[in-house]
Amino acid sequence: MKLESYVLGSWWAGRGEGAALRDATSGEVIARATSEGLDAAAVLRHARVVGGSALRALTFHERAAMLRALGKHLLGLKEEFYELSYRTGATRADSWIDIEGGIGTLLAIAGKGARELPNARVLLDGDVEPLSKGGTFVGQHVCVPLAGAAVHINAFNFPVWGMLEKLAPAVLAGVPVVVKPATTTAYLAALVVRRIAESRLLPDGVLQMIAGGVGDLFDHLTGQDVVSFTGSADTAARLRAHAAVAGRSVRFIAETDSLNCAVLAPDASAGTPEFDLYIREVAREMTVKAGQKCTAIRRVLVPSAAAADVVAALRAALDGVVVGDPRVDGVRMGPLASRDQRREVLARIDDLRREADVICGDPASLRPLGADGERGAFVPPVLLYCRDAARAHAVHAVEAFGPVATVIPYSDVEEGIALARRGEGSLAASVFSADDDLAAQLVLGIAPFHGRVLVVNRHCAKESTGHGSPLAPLVHGGPGRAGGGEELGGLRGVQHYMQRLALQGSPDTLTAIGGRWIRGATQRKPAQHPFRKPFHELVIGDTLVSAEREVTVADIEAFAALTGDTFYAHMSETEAARNPLFGGRVAHGYFLIAAAAGLFVDPGYGPVLGNYGLDALRFVKPVRPGDRIRVRLTCKQKSLRADKGWGEVRWDTQITNQAGETVASYDVLTMVSVHAMPDQAS
Repeated sequence: MKLESYVLGSWWAGRGEGAALRDATSGEVIARATSEGLDAAAVLRHARVVGGSALRALTFHERAAMLRALGKHLLGLKEEFYELSYRTGATRADSWIDIEGGIGTLLAIAGKGARELPNARVLLDGDVEPLSKGGTFVGQHVCVPLAGAAVHINAFNFPVWGMLEKLAPAVLAGVPVVVKPATTTAYLAALVVRRIAESRLLPDGVLQMIAGGVGDLFDHLTGQDVVSFTGSADTAARLRAHAAVAGRSVRFIAETDSLNCAVLAPDASAGTPEFDLYIREVAREMTVKAGQKCTAIRRVLVPSAAAADVVAALRAALDGVVVGDPRVDGVRMGPLASRDQRREVLARIDDLRREADVICGDPASLRPLGADGERGAFVPPVLLYCRDAARAHAVHAVEAFGPVATVIPYSDVEEGIALARRGEGSLAASVFSADDDLAAQLVLGIAPFHGRVLVVNRHCAKESTGHGSPLAPLVHGGPGRAGGGEELGGLRGVQHYMQRLALQGSPDTLTAIGGRWIRGATQRKPAQHPFRKPFHELVIGDTLVSAEREVTVADIEAFAALTGDTFYAHMSETEAARNPLFGGRVAHGYFLIAAAAGLFVDPGYGPVLGNYGLDALRFVKPVRPGDRIRVRLTCKQKSLRADKGWGEVRWDTQITNQAGETVASYDVLTMVSVHAMPDQAS
């Protein structure tokens, strides 16, 4: 069959025969893919106008709910995806990383959006910046969705994860996606897109997919578009240099070649738990997805004294790996994704053999289980040993993107750090050590050259996710030859698709734009206590100013007796006078917070369901016996939780003394019902 593109709201077949997509195990042709005749300008216009408009009309919470529904829908279809994934050469365990790992990443990003972003269309970035003495002119950084499209060019090794981990932050940000999966395994990505389209969970234009080449797509990019690329460094450099990308300052995120390393520290000798964990991790990283992972361990850095033990242990671990048809029971590693990829990996092994000896794995003698070795793309786990890494070049520069790694001995910690740095930028490194000081030395030495460093010891190993696992909350990317890009990282990934701008104006204007009350903006005094108003009736700026309360010695001593906090500054005038900050006895800060609640809380049954915390608490000025305090409470920000029947309300709270000076400042966080309580008057 001909693989179709999903563009302009329908499925479309390109002209011509197209490239053959083959089963990695049998060589059988699965489909053909071509994008010849594609109107790329129309595809981008459809994304920007139709998809972008629909997304920008939604709040962050509404987009997060949409992604969550999509993730749950795809989980229900996972067995269909697993069945087709075998044809990419992936075992069931490999496919779990790609399929359920991808869906799980989408759900994780949706969850962070619902928890950590406001139910709004504008994202505030940081605090208000005062720009004038009188407070009538202020600044605020905000982030808004770009008005363009996100073009995602993905690699062949993770056709599902690679697509979903990029899709989720873009859609959450409010930017539509045009995805171009790697042609080799595009049939699996296309099946997922087809099921997404059938679900109608995403508005029209939010997701389009191109099967085949990108054609002249790049010619039509603008400064409002974003390109996120995963693949070779050569291709990334060529795309970065495209006239439209360079000339129009198109945002370009790249994840490319990466000679990741795992460092065995000198303390982790044979017989220690860290040594065993190291061997297990290297063997796993070499064989999961047949080593076709951008984060896989390529350089195995070990102390010279431990090299023989490492080689023996790795050889024993790799000799037990059964290679064959991933559908067959007992097979631990399947083929590479294509015979072209096999030829590429064998050529890179030849490059490495100029500087290193093959000590495990002979491609010529491999007999895959349940498969024809001539028709499939099989390569055994290949381990090499480099005796003079300081003078070698290829082991630090050539990546064989398959089940290939090189053992590299180092003489001391300084040389180990220097060798790790010779990768010139990697996505991930790992350090195995039981000595925290030694681990810190290694980590800080290699950190500037890596996007992520995993430190493993016997205490964290059981729960560790491993060297090669990018996680939704953490940044995925790396400097130098790794591409210099950055993906994931929780809400950091969302902001890649947004424009940060500095707003300047009056507090009222910035409050209206950002949806968060700013000190100096209008305060509204409602006819009733703000705590009597349900969520939808509360207005940003609704304010209560309390009555005064005098703080007495009896108050301070009663609070001390109740809490057990008898710190000298509260209990002894003599000792407190010696304190240069106070110069005399003062009230507890926490007493002020408790007393303030007594001044502003409306005690009757009503819409306020509970208080779930304080933010940004600062004690600004001491309060002494005889001082009088009052509270100003202002509705600062609202965020609806529509599925729960309540909303989060943030109250700007300021405690002042009899001179009008601020003594404490903080935000009170409450949950407020969307409905008026029928009997709250009682």
